[in-house]
Amino acid sequence: MVLGGSGFLGSHLCDQLLVRGDEVVCVDNFSTGRKANVAHLADHPGFELVEADISVGIPVDGAVTGVCNLASPASPPDYLALPLETLAVGSEGTRHGLELAGRHGARFLMASTSEVYGDPDVHPQSETYWGNVNPVGPRSVYDEAKRFSEALTMAHHRSRGTDVAIVRIFNTYGPRLRPDDGRVVSNFLLQAMRGEPLTVYGDGSQTRSLCYVEDEVRGLLALFDSDLTGPVNIGNPDEYTVIQLARTIIDLLGSTSSIEHRPLPTDDPTRRRPDITVARSALGWEPTTSLEDGLSRTATYLAQDSGLSDPS
Repeated sequence: MVLGGSGFLGSHLCDQLLVRGDEVVCVDNFSTGRKANVAHLADHPGFELVEADISVGIPVDGAVTGVCNLASPASPPDYLALPLETLAVGSEGTRHGLELAGRHGARFLMASTSEVYGDPDVHPQSETYWGNVNPVGPRSVYDEAKRFSEALTMAHHRSRGTDVAIVRIFNTYGPRLRPDDGRVVSNFLLQAMRGEPLTVYGDGSQTRSLCYVEDEVRGLLALFDSDLTGPVNIGNPDEYTVIQLARTIIDLLGSTSSIEHRPLPTDDPTRRRPDITVARSALGWEPTTSLEDGLSRTATYLAQDSGLSDPS
């Protein structure tokens, strides 16, 4: 079961589960996911698509051996536009997924986020850091939804013995990012391809650590297949300032775009970099895709998806 399986990351997870021989039921209400992300799987004998809001329930019959919960808006424009829905899927949606896993004795993978660290005052962020989150700020609808989902996952594990794993996902990018997703990579690539100014919020000194989607999914599967409970950071420890990323994309695409600065959004984290010691030592995982290679592949996809000329 992949909850949120038609989303950017969830659809790639569906792909890799099918490649290795698993049968996959993808559940999504398409609030931010896209049917196009899994259209190529429609005729696969091991794939089933179920349209449902997991905050209401999960209408699936048959045996279940694993539940991967990736259901949630994940980009700031999406969760700010869907605040109550984001809180509902993090709470009731997670509870329904845990109860399904518990009934079947299945392993439950909770896709949490680096946002649980908030605007961190510890750098890089290890799993033992409790975070610095504003619980009433605009971003709290996502931050606190994920923090609650982690707490609920661990409560099920401790009180009912549910087999669980929690992954904290850092900034991920790659093909199937929506053109209107609002994340920094898709924003910059499309602006550069169109020759528009790249929008940098603040002075651009804030940092992000960007993991290519194939590497990220490989990490999710390594954790799912392990006996670790976590939480475990899965992300790329290479750290770039936003202004560095903007200049890299302009150079990579040979764009004529300039850089335009705008005010920094409320509670925007100033630094973000995972400590992946646990993932390396316990899972044998680390990212291998270079930023330039990953950006090139993503640019090609976004150009095709947006009807622009291929930047390559």
